[in-house]
Amino acid sequence: PATILDASGAIISWYLPDALTDATQVRNLGILRFARSNAKKTVKVNGIWRTNQEWFKPSSENDVLTPRCINLSPAWFQQGHENQLDLEVSTSLKGASSEKILKAIARPGAIAMVALRVMHPEQYWAGLRAFSSLGEKAESKELPKMSETLQYWASVFNSLSVICNRQTPNHRDHLSIPECLDILTMVGNYSNAQMSMPSLQLEFRYDLGCMIGFSGRIVRHGVHAVEGDWIAWAWYMRDSVH
Repeated sequence: PATILDASGAIISWYLPDALTDATQVRNLGILRFARSNAKKTVKVNGIWRTNQEWFKPSSENDVLTPRCINLSPAWFQQGHENQLDLEVSTSLKGASSEKILKAIARPGAIAMVALRVMHPEQYWAGLRAFSSLGEKAESKELPKMSETLQYWASVFNSLSVICNRQTPNHRDHLSIPECLDILTMVGNYSNAQMSMPSLQLEFRYDLGCMIGFSGRIVRHGVHAVEGDWIAWAWYMRDSVH
């Protein structure tokens, strides 16, 4: 385990190998069984790198895991409409499998939340206050789907991306909150994964069950050189929601 401090002594990154047990890793794989209908929509021939097939592992009929990226949130703005329209439940949680997905992510969500309670207590309490406010807003605006989803959402993070078989270029997440930590974990059957943070001149082994916490808005980061099948879970907070 390791922590990275800035010049003032504040912790800006946490590295926790073997944070997830084997049983938890198996549970983390389970969500993909309930989200097959969205698989083809998330990988495109061109466009931004997050959905561009160039960054995904080439797929075949024999794939154990289909390359995809699933975004989940109980309350966020539609892409390109930050603060312009009412918050709504993400598309992936509006289908027939939404309750199963929410139950499947409950334990991983609770683990990430407990980790955040230690890593960044102020962010943890701010998240609780934000969800209390979201619940009141959903009730006052008579948004039953959002109210129901918020009841099952077991995390203080307002967003989760489940990313399967995709490497990422070095980047910053401009929709996240600078002062807040994102928490990332990896599961699957793979080797040689590396999490790079060039702005800190660091590179971490991104092994099975590993957990890394850092500000995705401030720290440039990327995932490279992965061999096999892998799934990254990225918990984060959208700035516009908080």
